[in-house]
Amino acid sequence: MARAGLTVERVVEAAADLADEAGFDRVTVSAVARGFGVKDASLYSHIRSLQDLRERVAVRSAGELADRVGAALMGCSGRDALMAFADAYRTFALAHPGRYQAQQLAMAPGRWAELGGDLRGIEATYALLRGYGLTEPAVTDAARLLRSAFHGFVLVESHGGFLAARSPAQSWPEVVDALHRALSTWPAGA
Repeated sequence: MARAGLTVERVVEAAADLADEAGFDRVTVSAVARGFGVKDASLYSHIRSLQDLRERVAVRSAGELADRVGAALMGCSGRDALMAFADAYRTFALAHPGRYQAQQLAMAPGRWAELGGDLRGIEATYALLRGYGLTEPAVTDAARLLRSAFHGFVLVESHGGFLAARSPAQSWPEVVDALHRALSTWPAGA
């Protein structure tokens, strides 16, 4: 029987909060149960396993990032859209490190949709890139470039890896501007 007040949504939200506070690798059924003051068994009315819980955090987190990116893109195009997208991505990743890490979790085919995950983040990325006049396969290649650049930057930044006197915040617009130039001159038909 489910404990009064606990729902799948509350359990996943607590796990996402724990991921941000302690790290995604520290999200365990026991740790989440302790946060609610219940025994582990109480959570199994809402989740199947630790893997299920982590996958649900990943889907939730990706939706939260997609919401932020979507809101940032409203009314923007070209370089402004790329900067808005990049800023929303970086801000989310730095403010929610555990949620961001959760999004890197690999899932079995079909599991994403099974958990109610959607493709808004991918759709926003592809729409942004189509605004540069890109078509397939260039859209996919450019999407991989953006993800690699954004992910690499925030990963190094979040681990204190940028040691130069110039701050990451000062470098960020220059990096995004370089990406804008690359997208603006992407070879036709590539």
